Amino acid sequence: MGDYSKALEFYETSHKIWGKALPSNHPHLATSYSNVGQVYNNMGHYSKALEFYEKSLKIKEKALPSNHPNLATSYNNIAAVYYNMGDYSKALEFYEKSHQILEKALPSNHPSLATSYNNIGQVYNNMGDYPKALEFYEKSYLIYENALPSNRPHLATSYSNIGQVYNNMGDYLKALEFCEKSLEIRKKGLPSNHPSLATSYSNIGQVYNNMGDYSEALEFREESHQIYEKALPSNDPSLATSYDNICQVNDNMDDYPKALEFSEKLLKMKEKSVSVDHRDLAASYSNVGDVYDKIC
Repeated sequence: MGDYSKALEFYETSHKIWGKALPSNHPHLATSYSNVGQVYNNMGHYSKALEFYEKSLKIKEKALPSNHPNLATSYNNIAAVYYNMGDYSKALEFYEKSHQILEKALPSNHPSLATSYNNIGQVYNNMGDYPKALEFYEKSYLIYENALPSNRPHLATSYSNIGQVYNNMGDYLKALEFCEKSLEIRKKGLPSNHPSLATSYSNIGQVYNNMGDYSEALEFREESHQIYEKALPSNDPSLATSYDNICQVNDNMDDYPKALEFSEKLLKMKEKSVSVDHRDLAASYSNVGDVYDKIC
């Protein structure tokens, strides 16, 4: 994990110097705003991240032609923050702005276009539009398949994403097929404590959970959780998801004390990391209430 506090300290020191030495519309200042925004995004401080990313974008919009790839980067950064905030319509708006520029600026088989298709697919998946999500994930996959060796991490991500959509659509055998392909690549190419491996274990656990095989689901989700606890900061969204996943399986197995333990851990994280009106916080309160209701 990155030392975000240290990174922020040095980026802000750099920014103060640039701010005194350069005119307010200088490209170096745009880069500086973007760097600070990136750290805030990584720290989960999304409002601050958005503030700095938008300052960077304003400079770029004045200094660059409307189809410049650096503008696409800014749109993409802003979209990622909105995505993390759960504002998927805004995320889609900015991802599409970024994609329109990249489509004009890059060859049709460029890996950056694959990333862009993937980002849009991810938003559609979270919005529940699974056919659209699958469409964009498959476009991403086709580019990666033709451009990269068969063991590259980006291919693993594509397999994983497609598997998740099939899971959401209720096609669990297809989901398991793609999630296992993803895990196979990651096990060969990554150290055993890498967060991407944890993601693969978690995804397979989710499919087993949906198939009603709760013992297999718990095994994969606990394996995932052990990696996340060691590899990620305590406020990382992936760790929150992991708490929720283990809570779900224990709930399905009627182990309500365990389910309560993990649902309360999740709630504490959400109370610290999201706004009071965020949908994830509402869901966390509801989850804890559900478990208490079953215990009583």
